[in-house]
Amino acid sequence: MSATPPAVEERVEGATPVIELRGVTVRHGSVPALSRVTVALLPGQITCVLGENGSGKSTLVQVLSGLRRHDEGELLVGGAPTRFRSPRQAREAGIATVWQDLAVAPLLAVWRNFFLGAEPTRGVWPFRRLDLDGARETTMRAMARVGVTGLDPDQPASALQAGERQSLAVARALHFGARALVIDEPVTPMTVARQTLFGQAVLAARARGLAVVVVTNNPRYAHLIGDRFLLLAHGQIAGNLTRDDVDSDVLTALMAGGDQLTTLTDALTALHPELGER
Repeated sequence: MSATPPAVEERVEGATPVIELRGVTVRHGSVPALSRVTVALLPGQITCVLGENGSGKSTLVQVLSGLRRHDEGELLVGGAPTRFRSPRQAREAGIATVWQDLAVAPLLAVWRNFFLGAEPTRGVWPFRRLDLDGARETTMRAMARVGVTGLDPDQPASALQAGERQSLAVARALHFGARALVIDEPVTPMTVARQTLFGQAVLAARARGLAVVVVTNNPRYAHLIGDRFLLLAHGQIAGNLTRDDVDSDVLTALMAGGDQLTTLTDALTALHPELGER
């Protein structure tokens, strides 16, 4: 996986955000889980969200996926103010979420997990039936687009490795026309090979023009795949940086928090006032 190609930067420059948060605040009782968070998620760009436990990452995912409504501020989808009342509304708006405890039906075949609830049929009523061959072929093609080849679509989903399960969710989102992909980092650690496989799927989503959000605690992996890095601390944005702003070592150091993050954020905001506005 290489650095961000220039074509990606050219495509997203000046683009209308797929999703935009403006001063979004979410409270748990009297305690703000998110406080005045402002960020634009652009098509064809990967935004990596980093922060320690309790920084607000999970709450941000819940807002984007329709699990939690914000208390203040605005959530815009395609430029239109939106207030999701359920995950279904978020999915209908084109926002697909891949959860850390990825929900697959382990005993069902891979192709059934891919089409769950939207199985293809052929024929006309009353002779309509499942298009099994079409479903298997479509599943294999979709998985190949995100880098998973040689897959048996009839094997149970429980036989898939961690990176393959996440790739299945990404492939499904792409197939069903998602505009944004929100990925909550898996709890189970993945090997380098599985991270590479999953990284291919994420980059395939970016290449298709999706706005991609990856929530992770791994700054080196984030720098490898990400275009922009949103650092959260105590529910607030502590840094909104690009690959040109930081290398992987600096990003790793920033994850430790402390004075380095404050100093760098102040310096970058002075040089680039638009960072403080976003």
